Amino acid sequence: MIIISLAAGFVGGFYYKELRIPAPVVNVLLNKDVNQPQGVDFSTFWTVWNLLHSKYVDSGKLNTQDLVYGAIDGLVKAVGDPYTVFFKPKESEEFNQQISGSFSGIGIEIGLRDDILTVIAPIKNTPAAKAGLLAGDRITKINDQSTDGMKLDEAVSLIRGPKGSQVKLTIYRDKTKETKDITITRDVIKIPAVDWKLLDGNVAHVEIYTFNENVDSEFKKAAQEITESKADRIILDLRDDPGGLLDSAVNIAGYFLDTDKIVTIERFGDGTENQFRTQPNGQLKKYPLIVLINKGSASASEILAGALKDNRGVLIVGETSFGKGSVQEVTQLPQKASVKITIAKWLTPNGQSINDNGIKPDVEVQRTEDDIKADKDPQLDKALELIKNLR
Repeated sequence: MIIISLAAGFVGGFYYKELRIPAPVVNVLLNKDVNQPQGVDFSTFWTVWNLLHSKYVDSGKLNTQDLVYGAIDGLVKAVGDPYTVFFKPKESEEFNQQISGSFSGIGIEIGLRDDILTVIAPIKNTPAAKAGLLAGDRITKINDQSTDGMKLDEAVSLIRGPKGSQVKLTIYRDKTKETKDITITRDVIKIPAVDWKLLDGNVAHVEIYTFNENVDSEFKKAAQEITESKADRIILDLRDDPGGLLDSAVNIAGYFLDTDKIVTIERFGDGTENQFRTQPNGQLKKYPLIVLINKGSASASEILAGALKDNRGVLIVGETSFGKGSVQEVTQLPQKASVKITIAKWLTPNGQSINDNGIKPDVEVQRTEDDIKADKDPQLDKALELIKNLR
């Protein structure tokens, strides 16, 4: 009898599975067919949707809006572009604050490299730089929370915080093959734009730290001071410059190039292009020039380096740049959500994709962690050696 009962139960289970077809369930789902594209089979999606509502053990706890947002998030992630991101309403509000205000943090630019959260560049004289973070460091945890699968803007939100508070980053460094924790005290980040000094009596060493709203005025001041100094050649240092405003990169390129030269090309998905060209200036084009870059050079700094290389054949010294050469557009969605989508890529004047290739140096020189600790700069030393022979 026991065996018969077990057998009956086993067969009955299969019978129940075959007969119990989940009834369609829609839990206050509105505008289901609005903007629905033609020729897309969504039957699998709705089958899973209904299965969740009918079979999930805690189906009463399912939140329709969370499921919709999760589906959208998965859709956007499937594109495979780390800069194309969906923001739920709270995330969208935080993102808008980040791009419009002043915040306390540690002073790093971060990005995704091979889907791993990576330091693009620590900004000079910030808590991150003083703590020893380097371009290329992989951030595996933030305050012991794994960054695996974490969205870029979520990571930024976790790293930022009130002045005086601390954040712990667990980083992996390829060169040392070591993982270590670095605790950094947040501060108000005041980012310098431009600095310059005279080296060896006649070489203007010009550093651009970021392309922010101050860079145009500060570079104009520096250019005037250089023309009035004993400098007869220039090293333009774009190392650890995470980029910023495109217009500023175009303006500064104009100091070194003739009028109406292509600085960069914006290519959209449909193949159409916009060309950004120099305006009349040329104040510094008479000077022999070398550009310094490293793997912390990104975005606008890569655009400037590529423009000078393609138009003037300017010698590039250092390491291959980060490769952040894409354009994002933010679209506001219902319920105060938003989506940021990569809509175009930046190309050098010769048509090379910055996003795919970065800018490669003509003379490759590494600067190691030991060099930094010992205050040695073989990249700058090499640039100084080479520029003395330029005419």
